[in-house]
Amino acid sequence: MATTVFVAVVVARFVVPLFIPRFPLPAVVACLVIDAADQTIFQAIVGPGSGAADPLAGYQTYDKALDVYYLAIAYFSTMRNWRQSTAFEVARFLYLYRLIGVTLFEIGGPRWLLLVFPNTFEYFFIAFEAVRTRLNPARLTARFIVGLAASIWVFVKLPQEWWIHVAKLDFTEFMDDHPIGWVVLGVAAFGVGALIRAQRSRVPTPDWTFTVDVDRHLPPLDETPTGHEQFWSGVLAEKVLLLALVSVIFAQVLPDVEASDLGLAVGVGLLVVLNAAISQWLRRNGRTWRSAGATFAAMLAVHSSIVIVDSWVGP
Repeated sequence: MATTVFVAVVVARFVVPLFIPRFPLPAVVACLVIDAADQTIFQAIVGPGSGAADPLAGYQTYDKALDVYYLAIAYFSTMRNWRQSTAFEVARFLYLYRLIGVTLFEIGGPRWLLLVFPNTFEYFFIAFEAVRTRLNPARLTARFIVGLAASIWVFVKLPQEWWIHVAKLDFTEFMDDHPIGWVVLGVAAFGVGALIRAQRSRVPTPDWTFTVDVDRHLPPLDETPTGHEQFWSGVLAEKVLLLALVSVIFAQVLPDVEASDLGLAVGVGLLVVLNAAISQWLRRNGRTWRSAGATFAAMLAVHSSIVIVDSWVGP
């Protein structure tokens, strides 16, 4: 039974994020809940009599890697779904900034790095998608978007990151030791509710009925690559940076990885550049794929071929 629960939790952390592109708000909130609960579930499964000195010694690395996984899908969904340019640029900065911090932490940096590089992107993403359930995001001004991100960073994420990574406090244990905390939370929740109620008259008129399905009100966007785009560009640089950092983070979780962090990052970067070059060459010669499955199969074949050739010519 314990094994079944353990596997179910891990599978959920891999599967639930796949719903983010179509149903971003409920999917990312579900990811957040699973992320918050899985350590408690694992501790209950292991129990005090497991005999291991620290059966969850590798939990932080596992947790950060899967955080990166579901937040990467959330970031990719902003490329698909967000048409408000300021919001997208803010999200891009917040995500890549956090990714750099997590990478530095995973390769041996101190925990306070996670305070310096807070996960503001996650709550900013949730706030934006919450607005989208009733309002057209195109109505949001750049000032509002930047102010929203700054408020989340300063008033939400910095205290939370300090609590978790610097003070190393556990919410459940803290509340058990300080029951007055529940009263404080209740008063705070009441105050927030009263403030929202008092400001209801200032809320803009909804543009549509409540929905968490972004495709219901997502305008079409036709940016099919033609093969004649500039090859060396900021987009390619972002791909190299993003995939190199993600690969280094996941390498800390996988056993028996012999490559150095720098070597892995350089190798992934070269793979991304070669992939982009081959993809552009195919498009320029009129080769396109009719479905995502065909594209995946073709790119898998290309990547496998590159790896095989590298293993032949490498040391």
